[in-house]
Amino acid sequence: MPEPGLIDYKLIRSKRKTLSLQINTNAELIIRCPQKLSIKEVESFIVDKTGWIEKKQQAIQSKQIQPSNYVSGEQFLYLGNQYPLIHNIKQTYKLDFDGQFFSLKGDGHLAFHAWYKVAFKKVALPRLDYYADLYQLNYQKVRLKTQKTLWGSCSGVNNINLNYLLIMAPMNVIDYVIVHE
Repeated sequence: MPEPGLIDYKLIRSKRKTLSLQINTNAELIIRCPQKLSIKEVESFIVDKTGWIEKKQQAIQSKQIQPSNYVSGEQFLYLGNQYPLIHNIKQTYKLDFDGQFFSLKGDGHLAFHAWYKVAFKKVALPRLDYYADLYQLNYQKVRLKTQKTLWGSCSGVNNINLNYLLIMAPMNVIDYVIVHE
């Protein structure tokens, strides 16, 4: 759709009266315009806003988390610190942590998520009990989940949901989320 030299965009025509632009979470440009507006006018609008568009796209792209490749030397978070990964096919467990580095045998994605969940139970759940006793609060159930936008939540019937990937954060952050919920 766009001519060479212009920014890629998705055009959505509707009964609206104004022209607008939006940068979505994938840093893609979406243009919404009236049905009868010419492509020339749309592209002129894009040219006028090029600086803003590029700035917003770069900001979104810089915040996007790159997926892990689980290669030796790659850094992984645990309690707010980064530790390197090494591959060791001779070890007993799929993932082991000795306080200095992670040692992996097999599929990294599944091993890390399983390890993070177990580590979260060992480290954070006793903290939940400690703060519940300290503040004389009761909770019914605790569910460990992975969520994209929440670290934790508490239902109206005192069920607590915690994102076990919180184990990557420093202990004071884990405590803050637990106390908040």
